[in-house]
Amino acid sequence: MSSLNAKIQDVFNEPACENNRGKDAKARKKGCSKPLTPGAAAGGCAFDGAKIVLQPITDVAHLVHAPLACEGNSWDNRGTASSGPTLWRTSFTTDVTELDVMMGQGERKLFKAIREIKEAYAPPAIFVYSTCVTALIGDDIEAVCKRAAEKFDLPVVPVNAPGFVGSKNLGNKLAGEALLDHVIGTAEPDDAGPYDINILGEFNLSGEFWLVKPLFDRLGIRVRASIPGDARYLDVASAHRARATMIVCSTALINLARKMEQRWDIPFFEGSFYGITDTSEALRQISRLLVKKGADPEILGRTEALIAEEEAIAWKKLAAYRPRLEGKRVLLNTGGVKSWSVVHALMEIGIEIVGTSVKKSTPEDKERIKKILKDENHMFEAMAPRELYAMLSKHEADIMLSGGRTQFIALKAKVPWLDINQERHQPYAGYDGMVELVRQIDLAIHNPIWRQVREPPPWECRTAVEDEPPSSKSKTATVQGFKKFAGTTADDFGEC
Repeated sequence: MSSLNAKIQDVFNEPACENNRGKDAKARKKGCSKPLTPGAAAGGCAFDGAKIVLQPITDVAHLVHAPLACEGNSWDNRGTASSGPTLWRTSFTTDVTELDVMMGQGERKLFKAIREIKEAYAPPAIFVYSTCVTALIGDDIEAVCKRAAEKFDLPVVPVNAPGFVGSKNLGNKLAGEALLDHVIGTAEPDDAGPYDINILGEFNLSGEFWLVKPLFDRLGIRVRASIPGDARYLDVASAHRARATMIVCSTALINLARKMEQRWDIPFFEGSFYGITDTSEALRQISRLLVKKGADPEILGRTEALIAEEEAIAWKKLAAYRPRLEGKRVLLNTGGVKSWSVVHALMEIGIEIVGTSVKKSTPEDKERIKKILKDENHMFEAMAPRELYAMLSKHEADIMLSGGRTQFIALKAKVPWLDINQERHQPYAGYDGMVELVRQIDLAIHNPIWRQVREPPPWECRTAVEDEPPSSKSKTATVQGFKKFAGTTADDFGEC
């Protein structure tokens, strides 16, 4: 536990975080962001965060050392996709019971589970996750993993991120530390070249990265490792031979990017693949870094030619949507990199942003939003469901983009809603992804169902009744409304 405490302290003391650079040594150790109150209902735990970062490594067996509920409640909670292996979708758990706890059989059961996975699936590696129960009873997963690796001649990686140590974001960072300590740098590629890059914090949600990778292929740039989206164990193990790194979500893996720069001299920058302008700028930044690391400068010209070609195609496709969406108002209730990248993307086609959540955003994200929106009043840390409902009920937004947890607020307010978080089914990255995002917004806003659900029901119709005393008009109109409701044609309802 002392080693875990030291690791947590090191993760919080993150010099690459803008919020930490101006602090003294003592204050810096408090972390880039305010730690969450233990026990508070504030989203996922550290174990959940570690699983999110590592499970998309698709050919690895992910073994959760815990009672059944830990794996049962965390399995497949992200819409990531694989172009090959499917082992990551198989659920493995030691299913620790009360008897195992009482009799001290946890470590023995873990070793046996590792052996069974090795014999049945022969994966290139096994990741073992510690959880609250097994950490509290003192099971030493690092010792078990070390012994199993020697016994079975197989990389067995301990992921020491039990849920009680902190938030989901802390778990993200601890997962990055596990990769640094046990995976990255353990394999030497025989084909390293001057155009190799890493992409960190890209989860390939709904296959988003597959819309971006062809752009790199056309430039002759090889993605040595995408961590974690659609990754393979050996790709991650040889990631230290890349020449440059792009980090998509710094909130999750800034520590991994910084330490890879320190150990292997791999420069990094933070960028986004959401929106036409941001995608183009990301390609430019990668090309510049590669040139600085020794690549042929001609790649800069090829990059500009590719950008000009792709932008022209994308803007031509978006032109059809501009008259239908220009001036429409969007409320964005998400966080992290999407809090600014999606904002920028939507504003490019004339959509107005009435608000964006910055609850999960870094200080750098917030500064970007200020520059884009030029108005801090459109930023909110958190908005209670009641406030969201009031805002939408007053028709202050034409559509809300958020995760699945707040969709029913929009539906109750009779306002269109579009999933922008990890559960979504459409990819929105790159040039083609931007066109798809705009198309989905257009479909949602102009869906005829919204006009229908906003109309008053037939029994609330108030039709004028000629030559009737004022005192009896209301009653007669209501009766007529019920008579219309009892009719058989849609035309009767339209008259209301």
